[in-house]
Amino acid sequence: MSRGTGGEGRDRRESGARSGNASREPQAGGADRVSDARLIAFEVLEAVRSDEAYANLLLPVRLGRARLSRSDAAFATELTYGTLRMQGFYDRVIEIAAGRATTAIDAAILDVLRLGVHQLLATRVPTHAAVYEQVALARRVAPKAAGFANAVLRTVSRTSPEAWRVLVADGARNVDDRLARVTSHPTWIVRAFRTALAREGRADELEALLDADNAAPRVNLAVLPGLGVDEAEIPGFAPDRFSPVGGVADDPIATAEASDGRVRVQDEGSQLAALALSRAVPVHDGEQWLDLCAGPGGKTALLAAEALTVGARLVANEMVPARADLVRAAVAGVPVDVDVRVADGRELDLAALGAPGGFDRILLDAPCTGLGALRRRPEARWRKMPSDVAELTKLQGELLDAAVGALAPGGILAYITCSPHTAETQGTLGAGLERWAGRVEQLDTRAVVQEVSRHPLDLPGDGQTVQLWPHRHGTDAMFIALLRKLDPLSPPTATADPAR
Repeated sequence: MSRGTGGEGRDRRESGARSGNASREPQAGGADRVSDARLIAFEVLEAVRSDEAYANLLLPVRLGRARLSRSDAAFATELTYGTLRMQGFYDRVIEIAAGRATTAIDAAILDVLRLGVHQLLATRVPTHAAVYEQVALARRVAPKAAGFANAVLRTVSRTSPEAWRVLVADGARNVDDRLARVTSHPTWIVRAFRTALAREGRADELEALLDADNAAPRVNLAVLPGLGVDEAEIPGFAPDRFSPVGGVADDPIATAEASDGRVRVQDEGSQLAALALSRAVPVHDGEQWLDLCAGPGGKTALLAAEALTVGARLVANEMVPARADLVRAAVAGVPVDVDVRVADGRELDLAALGAPGGFDRILLDAPCTGLGALRRRPEARWRKMPSDVAELTKLQGELLDAAVGALAPGGILAYITCSPHTAETQGTLGAGLERWAGRVEQLDTRAVVQEVSRHPLDLPGDGQTVQLWPHRHGTDAMFIALLRKLDPLSPPTATADPAR
């Protein structure tokens, strides 16, 4: 976990550097062939498991090196993400079919089996092809276990996906445990989602949310404003439903790569979160903006483009040097000088940052569990633990205090998490409001986001915060809260005395 950054900071996760065993030559005398797509998927799964690599960072690198056809690259992507999303469910299937716990199965063979089960239960790959190639892959990574892999996969293939769901659900302790089993989520995450939805009076949407987590998200683009991009020249471009700068295209990756940084791959919810800050109120001349936890730089780039159009100065802070480099790369396509600093976000030196009087707008995209982006980072559901929440909320609170302290009087802070967990959203925010009572006020965040959006959003609640959802809005589950720092010379709007 990165301190004072907006995401994970382990360099080895950024690179996913391990090569894996699957690319070894077949055993002597063997004529088995394994497709490149399956080899790449296995190697990524192995790196995710053994090196804590991130699939969304490693897979594009492997695909780029392999130079697969578009169809083969799409197959490798489906194998990788589909297997990681449904890993919990597949492990239960494997345990039933094998008659033993997954902990008693060689780790590499377990990855082979997971890939095979995904093909058998969730794709149109013919049974014989799925079994044959996975057994061939087993011979490469653990020859003595090939027969075992063959037996397990053939057993799985004799039962329909619907029947496997019934078998996996059998013996569930309660409703949440059943949902956790069949939708491949840890039970604690199911409970956290239920609590967050219930807060909105929408607990009946839980199954739709869990299903959305297991669906491949579309690749969304942000067309950075004010940089002269003609959307009409982007093949197949269609504007987003909500984000005024977002859209989709026939080949979004190629579009982004060919744009010199003016078009970026970015979730629509992330765009709305950044725009909520930059467009909350009219900008006055010479404003100072701060992205407190900037890495890897997606929201920073959008803020930079917004700052360019209104003449604001933007500082981007990031604690991890490697991630600060990602921020610099992200803003390279925006012709504005973004001051990228490397520092702990909790220990700001306003004078050194060039804003001795404080910042007019601060984006705090706080480190969090990332439970709102499980569609895109499926391995996160298996890495995060309930114990992580307490540590993260402590860090979030410290960063929130630092951000409020760095605001100029009248300045606006956007507190954002890519998690709907109520401890990380309303919990952290509520505790911060108590500490800063009489010195900050909440803005009508819902009204701001609705004003930014192209079309009305379904946003239940009191309006002071916004929670986006993948099943309802097609975005990551972004939480957005806007705060304004009160001028000490003005009468306080809160009745409690300030306390930190």
